[in-house]
Amino acid sequence: MSHDSSRPVCILGLGLIGGSLLRVLHDSGTPVYGYNRSAATVEAATADGYQASADLTAVLGRAADDDAVIVLAAPLFALPDLVDAVAATAPRCLLTDVVSVKEKVSAIVAERHPGGRFVGGHPMAGTSRSGWAATDPELFAGAMWMVATADQTDPEDWLTVARIARRAGAFVVPAADDAHDRAVAAISHNPHLTAAVTAAVGAGESRLALRLAAGSFRDGTRVAGTAPELQRAMLEGNATALLNTLSETIDRLTAARDALRDHGSTEVIVDDGHRARLLYEELAGSGPAPISPTPISDVQVGAPGWAEELRRQAHLGRVWTD
Repeated sequence: MSHDSSRPVCILGLGLIGGSLLRVLHDSGTPVYGYNRSAATVEAATADGYQASADLTAVLGRAADDDAVIVLAAPLFALPDLVDAVAATAPRCLLTDVVSVKEKVSAIVAERHPGGRFVGGHPMAGTSRSGWAATDPELFAGAMWMVATADQTDPEDWLTVARIARRAGAFVVPAADDAHDRAVAAISHNPHLTAAVTAAVGAGESRLALRLAAGSFRDGTRVAGTAPELQRAMLEGNATALLNTLSETIDRLTAARDALRDHGSTEVIVDDGHRARLLYEELAGSGPAPISPTPISDVQVGAPGWAEELRRQAHLGRVWTD
């Protein structure tokens, strides 16, 4: 199995993430083509010089002939039909995805395509915009891209998916499905809920507050501008993990309210948040001179215990860079 950039990639769904991946892989010299059910999206993509079609059966037939890597890049609710189509038309192709939850995607693939080759993935990149017009070949540059890493994962398949992420410009974070879902509930899905609350409270009963709103409101509510149906699919698809982080958020806010009411102080919540933000900036290298993340070292993919060791080092904040 070849890991080089000559192996074709077939992307099912050409919205922000799928379309951006199509563009960056094409621009890097990888043979890549895509499917989207919207004729308007297909027309826009082809007008920009990319290969796209609204004929799912034909696209998957081509993928089967090419032994392409198939990328599921549609919302969670659309995956069952897509996986059914892959199982029927291109059952031997390696399958991956870019969906923001992992356990539910893995369950869909296991149910609809048992025995299929699947290595899940999730690039931590995006904007509040959606559709082909929002796509950007630089979207993944320097981003973190989780690649699912279970003990039973085929090492050759894992390397193929991980190297697609690297060609897109991302760093690879190896993780188990459940650990990923708990993590993104805390750092992605919960912020969508708090952004929605901040936006709703800020809107108030008149437009005065919104007229006065500046950086903190703008930055704190950015993700609330994402299409509601896309937000709901993401949040509700990770309900169990999100309920836990939401409960912790409510508990912390309740304690902060009580401390402000009873003692006139917000010290605990502000200090805890400030320390956490400084830790994030240290890890992310987001200061005036950003630094590259620490790479995973001394792991040969495919050697005994490779997956466990990749996961262990990822929990230390390290990334796989090949």
